[in-house]
Amino acid sequence: MRVIDLGIISYKQCLELQLKTLAEVQAGQEDTLFVLEHFPVITFGRNGGEENLLFNKKELRNKGVELVKSSRGGNITCHFPGQVVVYPIFRLGKRKGGVKKFFFDLEEVVIQVLKGYSIEANRIEGLSGVFVKEKKICSIGIGVKRWISYHGLALNVYSDLSLFKFINPCGLNREMTAIHLESEKKPTIKEVKKDLVYVFNTLFT
Repeated sequence: MRVIDLGIISYKQCLELQLKTLAEVQAGQEDTLFVLEHFPVITFGRNGGEENLLFNKKELRNKGVELVKSSRGGNITCHFPGQVVVYPIFRLGKRKGGVKKFFFDLEEVVIQVLKGYSIEANRIEGLSGVFVKEKKICSIGIGVKRWISYHGLALNVYSDLSLFKFINPCGLNREMTAIHLESEKKPTIKEVKKDLVYVFNTLFT
């Protein structure tokens, strides 16, 4: 797979790049993994999420927070510097287990990475994403177009989770957490990206 680090990029610009790359993968380009951070943005999934927005849209825009209706699955979430986002543009047609197994493997990537920071992470039946006990540390929402995945996962790294106060994350009424809040190890964004890419290569190639 190609691995491309996009640094910090706006959500809309990155979505355009995902769709362009999706078409390239459909045409024969190798699977592509984007790793990045986003400027502050609140996104609503295909299943809605505006009902879980806790602040006025105009007020949020005045604070420099972008609001976007997304084509991913799931409800409401947010992205910001200090959170690593990974978008796998992967062919799913020949993968055993289809979309369900692909989603499971995305969760598994995060669980294995967190184990390296001495964090015992888990799934919760009926809920998407990865948790540390009852707190959510990673949100996952994907889209599939022409049997190629896009969108992906968002793993909270640094301890500033203040953007989450503007929403009810995923509509779950759950507390959010981050690597720096759960581990004595304090990896940098660069280190977390490297570890995520390593495990993606282990599980997906």
